[in-house]
Amino acid sequence: MKAILDFVRQHKQGLPVGLYSICSAHPIVIEAAMRSARDAGQAVLIEATSNQVNQHGGYTGMAPRDFHAFVMEIADRVGLPRSDVWLGGDHLGPNCWVARNAAEAMALSMELIERYVEAGFRKIHLDCSMSCADDPSPLDPTVAAQRAASLCVVAERTWKRAGGEAPVYVIGTEVPVPGGAAESLHGIAVTTPAAARATIAAHRDIFLGQGLSAAWSRVVALVVQPGVEFDHRHVIDYRPGEAERLSAFIGQDERLVYEAHSTDYQTPGNLARLVSGHFAILKVGPALSFALRETLWALADIESEWLGKDKASGFKEVVLRAMRENPVHWQKYYHDPDTRQYDLQYSLSDRIRYYWSQPDIGAAQAKMFANLDNNPPPLALLSQYLTRQYEAIREGRLVYSAHEILMHAIRLVIDQYRAACRPDSLSLNVNLDIKTSI
Repeated sequence: MKAILDFVRQHKQGLPVGLYSICSAHPIVIEAAMRSARDAGQAVLIEATSNQVNQHGGYTGMAPRDFHAFVMEIADRVGLPRSDVWLGGDHLGPNCWVARNAAEAMALSMELIERYVEAGFRKIHLDCSMSCADDPSPLDPTVAAQRAASLCVVAERTWKRAGGEAPVYVIGTEVPVPGGAAESLHGIAVTTPAAARATIAAHRDIFLGQGLSAAWSRVVALVVQPGVEFDHRHVIDYRPGEAERLSAFIGQDERLVYEAHSTDYQTPGNLARLVSGHFAILKVGPALSFALRETLWALADIESEWLGKDKASGFKEVVLRAMRENPVHWQKYYHDPDTRQYDLQYSLSDRIRYYWSQPDIGAAQAKMFANLDNNPPPLALLSQYLTRQYEAIREGRLVYSAHEILMHAIRLVIDQYRAACRPDSLSLNVNLDIKTSI
């Protein structure tokens, strides 16, 4: 994808620019990201993981073609040109099928890659780092690279058949695996330059050996661990000094940057420091759906305070009941019964994001929004629970409605990433179409 190749080229030429990626399937989060891009006259990169979206539906119930249609419908409604919507696939490989033997898991992975590329996804993370049922653990990095190359063959063949722009690729992985940390974290090891060098070399040699030199020229980034992560209640903050050698290593590479996952909840200053340290692609997901949940919870409290529990939607209770009745998405993460009630609601890992699409939750949210919009609460309640939105409404920058309040809260998080990536520092260049770099 030329726009992403151009962005990476700009970064390697010394411009302190980054690219942020919205990793969410929630329509309100996607709408907020698209509004932000539209208002800035820029593009937006939206990525789906293999857990969210795959040929069997994933936890969203959507195949890649369905997700493409879902995202583009939101773009049309928002007024963002479809050409300014970039789609990426994250952790595309055997992650969903590690309980099967490697041959079966890789056959499913090849089908997965084909479906993503057919549907128009053009930023493809080839991740075969996980061990399957008949593999040793950890998996030999050379085997992981060989498997990634076999998926790349499928991707190249598919885009040539389907038409459109050639994909760009991301290689490598980070710990923990997709879905978030299942345990408390008190520190995390930064990827060593030696490990980064070995990953690049293994993939380069195998790609070139399999006749994938053209595809290798479109490998733009390596996923590494810069020392950032979060668990249910803690955030491990970026410490540039601990990643200095890792940053220096990729700084010497003529064309690759790093992609940093789990950058959620980092401070604005840390996000900017990540970009300047060549962790130029920043992934964010749970922090956005956390802001959504946080604001919905505040609106539910306002509704209950204003209308009384008898007339209120009972939104919180509906969500928590749905989670307890179907614990599949959180039971392996929340082990302590004494803190489970807290974790269900307030965990930074935000397991609630798996439940929003349930019909009873959607109905309760619609009732809450109607209650609030038809019976606007006093501004004192808004000030009590949603100070920043109260200030924006008082200053005439925000319409007083539940939906717009929710949009504003999510966009505040997105704005931190936009500022860290500093697109305004780009020199305008018609050949590079800089307006599409975010």
